[in-house]
Amino acid sequence: MSTDSSQSVNIALLQADITLGEPDVNRLHMEQLMEQAVMAAVKPDVIVLPEMWNTGYALEQIHELADVEGKETREWVSAFARRHQVNVVAGSIAEKKADGGIYNTTYIFDRSGNTAASYSKIHLFRLMDEEKYLQAGSEPVLFELDGAMKAGASICYDIRFPELGRRLALAGADMLIVPAEWPHPRLHHWRTLLMARAIENQMYVLACNRVGTGGTTEFFGHSMLIDPWGEVIAEGGEQEEIVTGTIRPELVKEVRGRIPVFEDRRPSLYL
Repeated sequence: MSTDSSQSVNIALLQADITLGEPDVNRLHMEQLMEQAVMAAVKPDVIVLPEMWNTGYALEQIHELADVEGKETREWVSAFARRHQVNVVAGSIAEKKADGGIYNTTYIFDRSGNTAASYSKIHLFRLMDEEKYLQAGSEPVLFELDGAMKAGASICYDIRFPELGRRLALAGADMLIVPAEWPHPRLHHWRTLLMARAIENQMYVLACNRVGTGGTTEFFGHSMLIDPWGEVIAEGGEQEEIVTGTIRPELVKEVRGRIPVFEDRRPSLYL
């Protein structure tokens, strides 16, 4: 990706199956998919992984399985990003932090392998018992990709809270990146919420969902690239695949110029 915002940006979403409670198996699988992505005819500028790809929702064993300080994940993803000169949004992992808490955390790496940002999921999903095993994050995160676009991070359930997406947009986000493990039967919610976040904030949404089965829960994929008009650029099916598409950073400015939502806000009336 060039620092020139008029350039196109190639995206690869790794819509992967995840083996419950097997971090080593999952890491090897993610490495294979990442290598496949960078060997494609059109090399991606940004690779996105799904949510909790290292362990899945093996929450009863999460204290034993979580990556301590994200060290293992950070080391190999950083090396991959540097070796292939690609930005990587490393999905999210179960991470054991210094305070002893387990967090659902995503790390973002630039082309040099540097950590551009990290974000821990703010809204914990009670239907999958996250609040019983995980600690909630407390800070929204905004970061830059190659100096061309500003991005905000959300993880799965976060997209049900439009306040977070709007806060990131007001802070300058041109895109929202969403690793997820979003299950059946809520496909309609997934698609509708993602398109709503794109339309209301006039920004790109890059959402990478898993496929397969974890315990008794089935995940449907349908990873999506959505433009600032809410139009779907690319969408996966329900099988494992790499979903690819191209975005144009300048379109965000064009859309915001056409319909001046942010200029017409009346925040004093919203509280």
